[in-house]
Amino acid sequence: MVKFSKELEAQLIPEWKDAFVNYWQLKKHVKKIKLFRKNRQPPPELNQDFCRSIFNPIRFIAMKLSTKLLSSNNNTEIIQVRSKTMEDGSDEEEILYQTELVQLFSEEDEVRVFFERLDGELNKVNQFYKTKESEFLERGEILKKQLQILVDLKRILSDRRRKPNAGILPCSWSSSPCNSDLSESPTEMNDISKEISPTDEVIAALERNGVNFINSASSRAMTKKGKPKMAMRIDIPATTPTRTIQAVTSMLWEDLVINNPKKEAPGDFINRKKIQCAEKMIRSAFVELYRGLGLLKTYSSSLNMVAFTKILKKFDKVSNQQASASYLKAVKRSHFISSDKVVRLMDEVESIFTKHFANNDRKKAMKFLRPQKQRDSHMVTFFVGLFTGCLVSLFSVYIILAHLSGIFSPSTETAYMETVYPVFSVFALLSLHLFLYGCNLFMWKNARINDNFIFEFAPNTALKYRDAFLICTTFMTSVVGAMVIHLLLRIGGFSPTHVDSIPGILLLIFIALLLCPLDIFYRPTRFCFLRIIRNIICSPFYKVLMVDFFMADQLTSQIPLLRHLESTACYFLAGSFKTHEYATCKNGKLYRQLAYVISFLPYYWRAMQCARRWFDENDLNHLANMGKYVSAMVAAGARLTYATKSNHLWFSVVLVTSVVATVYQLYWDFVRDWGLLNPNSKNPWLRDDLILKNKSIYYLSIALNVVLRVAWIESIMRFRIDPVQTHLLDFFLASLEVIRRGHWNFYRLENEHLNNVGKFRAVKTVPLPFRETDSEG
Repeated sequence: MVKFSKELEAQLIPEWKDAFVNYWQLKKHVKKIKLFRKNRQPPPELNQDFCRSIFNPIRFIAMKLSTKLLSSNNNTEIIQVRSKTMEDGSDEEEILYQTELVQLFSEEDEVRVFFERLDGELNKVNQFYKTKESEFLERGEILKKQLQILVDLKRILSDRRRKPNAGILPCSWSSSPCNSDLSESPTEMNDISKEISPTDEVIAALERNGVNFINSASSRAMTKKGKPKMAMRIDIPATTPTRTIQAVTSMLWEDLVINNPKKEAPGDFINRKKIQCAEKMIRSAFVELYRGLGLLKTYSSSLNMVAFTKILKKFDKVSNQQASASYLKAVKRSHFISSDKVVRLMDEVESIFTKHFANNDRKKAMKFLRPQKQRDSHMVTFFVGLFTGCLVSLFSVYIILAHLSGIFSPSTETAYMETVYPVFSVFALLSLHLFLYGCNLFMWKNARINDNFIFEFAPNTALKYRDAFLICTTFMTSVVGAMVIHLLLRIGGFSPTHVDSIPGILLLIFIALLLCPLDIFYRPTRFCFLRIIRNIICSPFYKVLMVDFFMADQLTSQIPLLRHLESTACYFLAGSFKTHEYATCKNGKLYRQLAYVISFLPYYWRAMQCARRWFDENDLNHLANMGKYVSAMVAAGARLTYATKSNHLWFSVVLVTSVVATVYQLYWDFVRDWGLLNPNSKNPWLRDDLILKNKSIYYLSIALNVVLRVAWIESIMRFRIDPVQTHLLDFFLASLEVIRRGHWNFYRLENEHLNNVGKFRAVKTVPLPFRETDSEG
């Protein structure tokens, strides 16, 4: 049977962990009471009778019954829980619970400390529940108001579509669909009011929600000089390139209008696309609200109530008293148990969502509101083990065949390394990254880090660590199998032109599998990956999410992989696999220039993401972060130039730029990304909150990250002897950078998770489309 402490730790909401009952601390107090009673018990007297009396069992039963009867008659007098009303400065009153000991205990001091701690936990849980409940209730009212505006606007549009000459409801929107005023300009309304004036009922409904139409009677009564005091705007986030460009254009136009009041803003229209964007935002907001209400319901009744019941039963058992009944009555009367507002709001959200977003189909609505998590399959574990065994066997066969055929001898090493090494290095580095990501998922799960919430992944399609290991082992088994086939065909004397096309065919197969639209081999994960890569490539036009810049950071560690893709593409597109002229690509000017572009691109994408985040959030820290990637670009360009121009000048340039970039990166790693190196922390030079219990792991991780960050020293020391060793050394250094990135990933998400825990942020805040603005301003 699983202990309740482990069950509580496994089921509690990670972001609200500090708001739960501290069951472990209360258990320590109960153990202190138990030890105190044990020390106070007199030593057992020696029984001089060598035989037991037949009346002993009867005496024992009688004593037990009398104890129970006495305790049942006096159980209400053991403790008394009082509630005090405190004013917290707001309109609401705060109720605090305080326990008084009516009956004297032999271990009175320890019992008093226990109940003081228990009262503190009850007050903490009660206050947190009230705070979150009020937040969700307020959010629910706002969403219902937003939904009513949406319904009224859709009704107006449907009325306009019934009239062939009515057109679409015009409003004084800005040119961007992201910031659109719903208050109509007087000139436009005077021209078309006779044809498309909305019905009085809809106008009245909208005006009750803050939308003012200029030509309505109530609006004229509330405005001055024909302009409404308050208007409503539609804020649709600029998440796509089109919306981003329109948002920037709108900002520039508004600046021109402000600087030149004689100009008038261009008119815009409420169309179906904008209403659909608003509807999608409101639907997502309802889903997140329902999820938050479900978490709060679990917080109150399912976990904290059980925790109070369990700890009080332990106290009764240790103290031989019946105090749990009196205290549990106070717990059940407290707000977090007695309030039913959350349950009623959940039912209301279900009915609203079913009616407005699921066409009265409750089953369809529940798929959005309560998505089912995927169950762990033993078949995945089986195939991971199967493919791992196949991988080890095939790799052993490859090593034996390579040794027997002398494939790495001086006469054949150049041809083999130029044809096989770039392609298979791509697969090996990618598989290593996938394996480390699987290790990250495993560690995050064990550390109770909510990576799905941080990355905003759907719980029913999110990749698990077993799935990552399955993809990795399947990937590498196929690659090593292709390497064995390639080597056997070379040994068998087949045409090198056909044999050397095997790596290219394998690469095309994997690209086709990645783009395959069929629902096979983790299609949601594949499409999510492609969508993230699209967002990265099109930076800064897409809104930057956590998963976007996290993936862009991974790409900065895979520059060798991108360089190998460049050489592979050149090798096959230029037809070198037919002529075996390996110098065709490397000696070309375009190839050397593309090497700079490919080395710069990951840093450029990441810098553009920082610029976009600064534009969205107006936080100068993002500009400082952008400087880190600019310095990395300069250092990478200097090292590439030094590889072709080996003189003292470029040696000095490489040394200075690389040292500056490395110091910049190390500072950002430790202070910003990991949140470490805090001199005032209770954990010396770490941070106050640590998920891993062993502090030495953090110090070792800091040292390891420093060592792996300075691996660029090899590029200026040039430890190279022959082509085979050169390729192997380059692959080893590229693997070290991938390992460093996998190691960095854990602490980066740990710090992000602790930030969410500190703010009790367990539900995503979805921006709402309609908001009030002052039209006079």
